[in-house]
Parts: sequence; structure tokens; C-alpha cells
Amino acid sequence: MKAVWYMESPLGELTLQEEDGALTHLLFGRREPQGVKKEETPLLKEAQKQLKEYFAGKRQAFDLPLKPAGTPFQQRVWAALLTIPYGETRTYQQIAEAAGSPRAFRAAGMANHNNPISILIPCHRVIGKDGSLTGYGGGLGAKKFLLELESRNG
Repeated sequence: MKAVWYMESPLGELTLQEEDGALTHLLFGRREPQGVKKEETPLLKEAQKQLKEYFAGKRQAFDLPLKPAGTPFQQRVWAALLTIPYGETRTYQQIAEAAGSPRAFRAAGMANHNNPISILIPCHRVIGKDGSLTGYGGGLGAKKFLLELESRNG
């Protein structure tokens, strides 16, 4: 079964989606996918609870089943993102290396951009080689907010 639910956050409304007991999407804004039932399942309730704890500075790690759909390379990049500790950052180059393709930093950037489970798969923790904040699906303001939240509570 596919289900979708919405929650308010300090970054505005978030769309949470699950399929067969695993989260498949956490997107900024309200998205209304076709063929998905609007239902607050136990998993979507738990995801909201954990996200609220995270935004309150009381949670540094998530314990939720994740199932992002993507290519094998994207899956390796997303797995590398999950290894970045709370409050720390990595460069696109470091993520490419961790994904086993050290020269594919631009492709790692695109995989980062296509991450369907923002925040939970912490693509906001990836910065430019010079330390600059670079693109983020929720906008650079959201990226800055998340990094500052983590640096205050880390």
C-alpha cells in the first residue's frame, strides 16, 4: 500500500510518503502524488514524531525504514550520505569517494539533488569543496537552517 501524509515543520509543510512499510519520500512542500492514499499510517506518525524531535534538537539519528528508489550509483551515494555524522559536513568529492567513484563528484552532486528522502537521508550535510553552501531542494535557507540546528545541538 502507498500512503501520503503532510506535516508542518520549521521549514514549512513537508510531504511524507510510504510504500509497504518503508518511507519512500520526504519532500519540501505539499505534493499530491497520483494513486497514493492520504492516510496517517503508524509509520508516517512515527516519522512525524521523530522529525519533531529532530527539529526540537532532541534527536540526532532517525530510526525509520527507508526505501528510496534510484539507480545503483544513486543508492551508493545515498548510503554514503547516511554515514555523515550529525553536525558534520562532507564535500561532494568525499561523497563520490565514499560511493566508490572518486572522480564522479558531479554525478554524486546530481544523486544528492535527486535524493527523495530529504533530511532523513542528510543531503543537507554536503557542501562545496570551498566550504560554501550549494544547491538544496528545500532552498539554501533550509540547508542553512538544518546545518545551524545541528551545530547548536551537536
